[in-house]
Amino acid sequence: MITNGINFKNFLINKKSKQITIILNHILNKKNQVIQSLSSNYKDSFNIKILNKYKKFKNFRVIGIGGSSLGTEAIYNFLRKKIKKNFSFINDLDFTTENKKDKNCLNLVVSKSGETLETIVNSNIIINKKDENLIITENKDNYLYKLAQKLKAQVIHHNNFIGGRYSVLSETGMLPAQLMGLDSKKFRQLNNLVKNKKYLNALISNVSSIIFFIKKKKYNSIIINYDKSSENLFFWYQQLIAESLGKKKRGLLPIVSSMPKDNHSVMQLYLDGFTNNFFTFFFVHEKGSQKIIDKNILGSKKFLKKKRLMDITYAQKQATENIFKKKGIPFRSFEIFKRDEKTLGELFNFFVLETILLGHAMKVNPYDQPAVELIKKETKKILI
Repeated sequence: MITNGINFKNFLINKKSKQITIILNHILNKKNQVIQSLSSNYKDSFNIKILNKYKKFKNFRVIGIGGSSLGTEAIYNFLRKKIKKNFSFINDLDFTTENKKDKNCLNLVVSKSGETLETIVNSNIIINKKDENLIITENKDNYLYKLAQKLKAQVIHHNNFIGGRYSVLSETGMLPAQLMGLDSKKFRQLNNLVKNKKYLNALISNVSSIIFFIKKKKYNSIIINYDKSSENLFFWYQQLIAESLGKKKRGLLPIVSSMPKDNHSVMQLYLDGFTNNFFTFFFVHEKGSQKIIDKNILGSKKFLKKKRLMDITYAQKQATENIFKKKGIPFRSFEIFKRDEKTLGELFNFFVLETILLGHAMKVNPYDQPAVELIKKETKKILI
């Protein structure tokens, strides 16, 4: 156990580089706004008292895309059983789904730059004149700031030093978390984690192992996820890794694979196909999962009696790890024992620090995304 809520098994290679340790110490000691947002020292640009006026709402619509939405979606889905409010997410230009214009719903519009095309388009189509709106954007004269003035909406300033994919523990994720009825302070665990040698050693050896795989031309990072409620967590992770490291003809390709259904599709390739992959197993121990109806089980499958769905899924996870080990396929494993803000915060911390460390080790800037800007400019040229 690296924390009370997380059991982590590292890759069997288990490298530990002094260089990664030096980089981590440098990052933690540097006054970096992204790192600060992981800690209790970070000061939100909103006052929790301001949010009291929005507690009357039961329904919330988050209008954003990429880093402006993925972190909030991860929080909502991972902790859904604790949340009594209803959140929907408008995170694409797809209007085939229903309930886009629920009544008595607060619109939470999020864009760091205030100029994100998809967010502007969605806001234009969805927001009604009578709607209550809350807008998170940079403190500058951008499109969303002007729209907020027109709508007479409350504006919360997005820290301009924190890119969208790193913003989950800043205003972008923590304001919605407060509206969900969660405690934003419990997510920011860095102050405790820097004192946790098991956690830091796991992080360092984990990054060192991934660097080893990259040198061996293993570029596909495949997440074997056994928890449906964590799917959005790994979509957030997918953007974090791909956008932060995919530069200078380098990078990792994160692929989210849903289990156990993918046992019956892509698992054959994972086990017996090309070998430029490494894997992450992720499992959450849940109480009270549905139980098998014993009287309806036929004799040939009597081993299923008295089992719960979690027992079966966990057995599948263990079996898959055993086969991976026998075949020498590299994998690490996360098992979660507490589904709460603290544990999710520890996971956010782990993956953000991992990404930044990998960026430094790969000699790429983990904070920018220059190539994406080319498409934005080209799209505008075509529309004009």
